[in-house]
Amino acid sequence: MIIFPAIDIKEGKCVRLTRGDFNKITSYEKLPVDQAKEYFENGFKNIHVIDLDGALLGKSVNSNPVKKMIENFNLKIQVGGGIRTINDIQNWIESGVDKVIMGTAAVENIDLLKYACKNFKNRIAVALDIKDGFITLSGWKKNTNISALDFINKIEGFGVSRIIYTDVNKDGTKDGPNLEDTFKLCKKTAIPIVISGGISSIDDIKKIKDLNHYNIEGVIVGKSIYDGDIKIKDLSKLI
Repeated sequence: MIIFPAIDIKEGKCVRLTRGDFNKITSYEKLPVDQAKEYFENGFKNIHVIDLDGALLGKSVNSNPVKKMIENFNLKIQVGGGIRTINDIQNWIESGVDKVIMGTAAVENIDLLKYACKNFKNRIAVALDIKDGFITLSGWKKNTNISALDFINKIEGFGVSRIIYTDVNKDGTKDGPNLEDTFKLCKKTAIPIVISGGISSIDDIKKIKDLNHYNIEGVIVGKSIYDGDIKIKDLSKLI
């Protein structure tokens, strides 16, 4: 199981939101590239990076910090936020990221997702941000009436490399992940699932790892690292 430490970027800074609310934002002193350096020096090979400004505006805003991470550290970076066109995807792949995360664009333009998966094999991840059972879009600002399962059924054969499943009501709360709904989803798709939202402790991660569910590819850890609930050195022992 892959552990993805997270870096969310807004206005060039590392931040975390609570339940996807941009009015409940916590900024941290460490710059994104310095945070990536700390992850790299502690043995992490995969990191999860989201351009929150990009998610809101529908275009990449914080690409420079991500490119610095790529230039300076041997990391597999999955990046999302504001990726709306095939050119956006191509630019990120050419810059050296491992996976490009499509969220809003994947749901609103399913043909674009299919085309991207075909032309960039095993490089496209899909982020499904779920609030009260339904997908939310555009930086969690736009609600839909589309369930995760209904959408996954439509894209099952496209060649999506992984699905990042986030329970928005859990995200940034450190209340523990929504394992029940995630495991239900895992049983109904062959696409690997990455769990995101609510991780509160090392025990949460050990619980997921010990279950050894064949379809759980990884888990994303964010706020608990920044707030000191999970020490990076302790987390690195689970890699």
